[in-house]
Amino acid sequence: MRKYAAELMGTFALVFAGTGAIVINDVTGGSVTHVGIAFTFGLVVMAMIYAVGDVSGAHLNPAVTAGFFLAGRLPGRCVIPYMVSQTIGAFLASFGLLLLFGNHAHLGATAPLGSPWQSFGLEAVLTWLLMFVVLSVSTGPKEVGVMAGTAIGGVIALEAMFAGPICGASMNPARSFAPAVVSGTLASLWIYLIAPMLGAAAAVPCWRLTHARALPN
Repeated sequence: MRKYAAELMGTFALVFAGTGAIVINDVTGGSVTHVGIAFTFGLVVMAMIYAVGDVSGAHLNPAVTAGFFLAGRLPGRCVIPYMVSQTIGAFLASFGLLLLFGNHAHLGATAPLGSPWQSFGLEAVLTWLLMFVVLSVSTGPKEVGVMAGTAIGGVIALEAMFAGPICGASMNPARSFAPAVVSGTLASLWIYLIAPMLGAAAAVPCWRLTHARALPN
């Protein structure tokens, strides 16, 4: 239960701070800025990896959990409880923001700026890159190590910085699912549920190809 509690609290922190930055940016007329939002997502993920990485691995993301499972680095019995814990944490964060600020900026829900398929492709590639980095710098099923938090938080901030204005740079079904449902913004939700899972799955063979020596005998 410690692992599932850590995933719940870590995902709560991610969604509360990350989508909270979007909401507060809207409330204050842009004081946080796009750069600030991108760095908020990266910094909160980095902080949670250092806080609970040695407990649960700090996946904070159903796509990352699926990637670890497909890589043979997470037991199947943990997959559903991890995903449920992450989703609950995300919903608690979205409801908290709704109570504090009302339905500003659709609670940070992700939506495509251009065509849905453009954002679908972007989300898949972004999650591929994120999952590849996660698998490359983590130990077993856990995102732990001196530089793991910095590397993973850095790639999230990087991706949010350049791709956020087009697709939202979610890379995380739980992060998109909760704000969309709580705010009632469901039209493009399918993009952010399917594309990250495909991207995470695609990263696994790439990681195996480039890190063969890291695999168990």
